[in-house]
Amino acid sequence: MTPAILLLAFVTAERLAELVLARRNTQALLAQGAVEHAPGHYPLIVLLHAAWLVGLWVFGFDQPVSPFWFAVFMLLQAARIWVLATLGPRWTTRIIVLPGAPLVAKGPYRFVSHPNYLVVVGEIAVLPLCFGLVWFALAFSIANAIILAIRIRAESTALAGAPP
Repeated sequence: MTPAILLLAFVTAERLAELVLARRNTQALLAQGAVEHAPGHYPLIVLLHAAWLVGLWVFGFDQPVSPFWFAVFMLLQAARIWVLATLGPRWTTRIIVLPGAPLVAKGPYRFVSHPNYLVVVGEIAVLPLCFGLVWFALAFSIANAIILAIRIRAESTALAGAPP
């Protein structure tokens, strides 16, 4: 297997594992009385990430991998693990709020409000750059920025205690 295929296989497996983890955490949170907020935009997030990954397989599978951008991508993976470890069972791909639970204020959340989104912004740009796909990185970064503007506003409102 080529380095590009190995990298894409890793990212695909990582995303699938995250979906399993997110589903498990979501179900556990809902069972504890948590509430989902602003679910209407969630299909757009799923569509964006699925199209991004499929597009990377289509356009990147036979490209050389840039060592520089690969190193940046691996730093983003370390940040992703830090976010997941910090949130633990509260990490989901949806906006799920457990009433009365304090906001997480440790790990990367000491420094920024939405570190997971910073990681995602980086990944959506950097992984295509690993394969020299500048146009792809730009197109999906713009689409992601539009969706994240909606998402972050909804999540901030939910975390501030607004009704779902």
